[in-house]
Amino acid sequence: CMCSGIEPTKELSGAPYVQESLRTAFGSFGPIFITSAMILFAFTTLLGNLYYVDQSIFFLLGRKPGKCLSRTVCVLASFVIFLGAGLSADLLWSLADITMGAMALINIPTIVILGKYALAALRDYEEKLRNGKEPDFCAKDIHLPHEVDGWN
Repeated sequence: CMCSGIEPTKELSGAPYVQESLRTAFGSFGPIFITSAMILFAFTTLLGNLYYVDQSIFFLLGRKPGKCLSRTVCVLASFVIFLGAGLSADLLWSLADITMGAMALINIPTIVILGKYALAALRDYEEKLRNGKEPDFCAKDIHLPHEVDGWN
């Protein structure tokens, strides 16, 4: 953006500024590239967050969430995205700041609660290194309270 010669203005800021800068540098391919990158980023972020929701529900309930609950979460997420598409950028950033603060209020106590498992995993890793073993992680080595499919 800085090397394109395009100066940011009040009207030309954020994504439109980046698109115009890339149009200057790469011609008509610039806006196509940045739009494609933004769509892929949004889609993969949504997939990642929905996976986090499924894993959180699994941890809280001790079982995989049912299709009804998973679909409800997907529909709710799609609805929120649809609503967000019509809001102003300033309002979206304010909402993002508020939700990030809310996530911090949830995540900090969670980190404290789950910290004992993280420290147990670290101790297990360090012990395996000291004993000359391959430091692979196995959930049963740190005595997790429930079965974990991926690390056994």
